[in-house]
Amino acid sequence: MTTLAEGKLTFIFPASCQVSKYDEWSFCRCQFQSVAGGCKAVDILCIDSNVSWLIEVKDYRHHPRTKPSCIADEFAIKVKDTLAGLAAAAKMANDPNEKQQAGQSLKTKKWRAVLHLEQSSIQSRLRPGSATTASLLQKLRTGKLRAIDAHPIICGRTHLHASIPWCVQ
Repeated sequence: MTTLAEGKLTFIFPASCQVSKYDEWSFCRCQFQSVAGGCKAVDILCIDSNVSWLIEVKDYRHHPRTKPSCIADEFAIKVKDTLAGLAAAAKMANDPNEKQQAGQSLKTKKWRAVLHLEQSSIQSRLRPGSATTASLLQKLRTGKLRAIDAHPIICGRTHLHASIPWCVQ
């Protein structure tokens, strides 16, 4: 079993998964960050048999989102940039573990994009919560990520998707 802390959340992965905080890779931070004017990265890379999971974590339980951009747009850019980063890392990473994990990730049969979204339990018209989750998912499915993952997942601690091999506390 592997545990990773991301903010105030703890992700627990089974031993069969190879997991790392992709946005903390030295390749991502030191070599790839400045390519083409800057690159974004998902928080966690999880490789489970024939699936590479690209996981972005957003926790708005205590502080509401203040960025003017849409979460779907931000997530799609991070997924796209992460895929480019993994392809580059498989060939050019200085860290042998990162190079190996990037290569293994590229060999999987499927990419899955997961937005782990925690929202305030207090809902109002200004912060509607679940209504925006449905619209975000629609945006991701109809164009933002369709070529990478036609069925991206948006989940949270209280509503994890059945196909996800990890749990969150």
